[in-house]
Amino acid sequence: MECTPRIEEQHKKEMMAVQDSMDVLNGKWKIAILSSICYYNKRRFSDILNDVKGISNKMLSKELKELEINKLVRRTVLNTQPISVLYELTEHGLTLKTLITHLVEWGIQHRKEITKK
Repeated sequence: MECTPRIEEQHKKEMMAVQDSMDVLNGKWKIAILSSICYYNKRRFSDILNDVKGISNKMLSKELKELEINKLVRRTVLNTQPISVLYELTEHGLTLKTLITHLVEWGIQHRKEITKK
C-alpha cells in the first residue's frame, strides 16, 4: 500500500519527534533520575544517588547538568551549613510525569510477564 505524500510527511515529523525525545532522554540513567525526582517532587543529590543504583557521583552530576540544560530539572542551592542542593522538575519536566508513570506500570507488567509471577 502506497502512502500519500501528506501521510509520509506526517510520519517523518513523528519519527523526528521520537528522535528528539530519545536525544534528550538518552542513556542509562536519565529516566531513572527523572523518576526519582518526580516521585518526591524535590530531591537532594544524595537522595537521587541512593535511588539510582549503580550510578557514580560524577555521572549523576553530568546527567543532572544535561537535564538542567534541557530545562527538565531545576537546581536550587540552599543557604545551609553544609550547603544543600535540591533538584526538582521544571514545568516542562513535569510534562514527563505521565510518561514516567506509564513506564513504571509497563515495567511492573513486563517483570511479571518475564518471570511469570
